[in-house]
Amino acid sequence: MRERIFLILATLFWAGNYVFGKYVVAEMSPLWITFARWFLSLAFLIPISYWIERPNYREIFKRSWLPLSVMGILGIIGYNLLLYGALEYTSPLNASLVNALNPAMMVVFSYFILKERMTFINVIGFFISLVGVLLILTDGHLELVFQTSYNLGDLMMVGANLVWVFYSIIGKRLAVPPITATACSALLSVFFLLPFLFLYPFDITQLSARGITGIIYMWLFPSVCSFIFWNMSVKKVGPSHAGVYLNLITVFTAIITIILGEKIAASQAIGGVLVLFGVYFATKITKAKQNLEKIAEI
Repeated sequence: MRERIFLILATLFWAGNYVFGKYVVAEMSPLWITFARWFLSLAFLIPISYWIERPNYREIFKRSWLPLSVMGILGIIGYNLLLYGALEYTSPLNASLVNALNPAMMVVFSYFILKERMTFINVIGFFISLVGVLLILTDGHLELVFQTSYNLGDLMMVGANLVWVFYSIIGKRLAVPPITATACSALLSVFFLLPFLFLYPFDITQLSARGITGIIYMWLFPSVCSFIFWNMSVKKVGPSHAGVYLNLITVFTAIITIILGEKIAASQAIGGVLVLFGVYFATKITKAKQNLEKIAEI
């Protein structure tokens, strides 16, 4: 029961990242948002990783500095720059709907890169999700699928999905505990971003109270709390079960959007249902496959 609550809270906080990100990006560039969020999160991630996983940081950096650097460039710098950049052009709900395709994309790319098995149901699920995303990208007009005037923010979220897929694949192969891997890649990312901050300076005193609140939220909740809750739960219930809860990010974003008084278009509703429905089948693991995996672990 506790793990379910943690998983729900983790996805709720991640959903809030889209909404608060929309507000903050109006006052601060994606570059500075990414730096501020992850620089502040290190104050918690490093002590927590040491307390829970007891890593040997010197040995980890010596052995795995390259993959950790690539993970930082992809998952922390690349994904966040694309996400917050997308929010300058599209709505939080659209961003979360396109991002919901991520688990299905993970299954497909894992099949080609990691040679993981994929069933016919998985393939059908992926294409259903793809149709849902295309409905969102074309505002419900699938006949315009080959148009050249897509919303730039929606396309950036597709790019963010691709970046996250490769980040996750590298992380899956990395023999470093998850919290420590995130803390180390975040630390490296902060150093990588420093030179660019001097090229694009920003006066922090220009932030409004709402902007400061947004940065604090993104620091404490999506960066720290969600990650800790997620990893604690995955250890108990397993990644396949926990992965189902990722669909709640879109649901919570839609609820927050409605609470804030914004309307949901029919294309968003239909496309979102297709994405979530397709992701369920795209990531569905048969009982026979689960039994084989358990036998292999034994």
